[in-house]
Amino acid sequence: MTVRHKLGLSDLEVFPLALGGNVFGWTADQDRSFAVLDAYTAAGGNFIDTADSYSAWIEGNKGGESETIIGRWLKERGNRSDVVIATKVSQHPEYPGLSAANIKAAADASLKRLGTDYIDLYYTHFDKPEVPVEEIIGALDELVKAGKVRHIAASNISAERLTASLDFSEREGLARYVAIQPHYNLVSRDTYEGELRDLAERSGLAAVPYYALASGFLTGKYRPGASVDSPRAAGATKHLETERGRNVLAALDEVARAHDAEVATVALAWLAAQPTVVAPIASARTPEQLPALLAVADLRLTDDELARLTEASA
Repeated sequence: MTVRHKLGLSDLEVFPLALGGNVFGWTADQDRSFAVLDAYTAAGGNFIDTADSYSAWIEGNKGGESETIIGRWLKERGNRSDVVIATKVSQHPEYPGLSAANIKAAADASLKRLGTDYIDLYYTHFDKPEVPVEEIIGALDELVKAGKVRHIAASNISAERLTASLDFSEREGLARYVAIQPHYNLVSRDTYEGELRDLAERSGLAAVPYYALASGFLTGKYRPGASVDSPRAAGATKHLETERGRNVLAALDEVARAHDAEVATVALAWLAAQPTVVAPIASARTPEQLPALLAVADLRLTDDELARLTEASA
């Protein structure tokens, strides 16, 4: 039976690994993206994460490429009701920011690219402190009331702004964030642990961490003297220069050997075991990269192993 976890206080039930759509239209063309999506869902996965800005950073792209590919796949497979689609607003070059008007226009553009009439989980991608939370929540609530969005969430937001948002929703009886998407992994813990995680825990928010594998560093393929052909290699190899990075790799190797598991699976299993975390996000350029990610659904680390990894990453 496929594992499903409840996403916070919502009615969404998701696979314990969210498939990152950032590579679709970037390092994975449409055919390869379809193959990855097919393999993920065939294995029981149902939680696909994207954003309206993916992948505007590539020369010749304008943003929305990932959503467009996912939309074409949904149409061809006829499986919209079987998957949970999460996307985000604020960073698309044509729809920047979080003004009420922009949120609504960007949502309509995302719906069109995705070829659907509703988004399951709609994130504010990067908070814009210059926009009052009342305006942001008000616009998101209108989308929920219109049936265009089922649930709302926040990414890259401070504890202060998240508190203000939750308080306003509660006070006015408006749509309320059900999830948070923080930057969080074994070599980046202070980006979530502490005030933000404590708030999420108190508020019943589900965490869906991005950079769960630290741009590939936590797959174990980046080692001293090794050369990896990847657009993310520079970001990943910097961790080899830190004592924490080297300690984490050593601990991951040790635990992986004990379970006859991939290093990436162990890194995701540690993350999945942390308070509030429901489904780490990881992406795959090819179907062959998926098994190590999907295996997180079945790997349970012992308390001693979790403590060993936590100590190594301190």
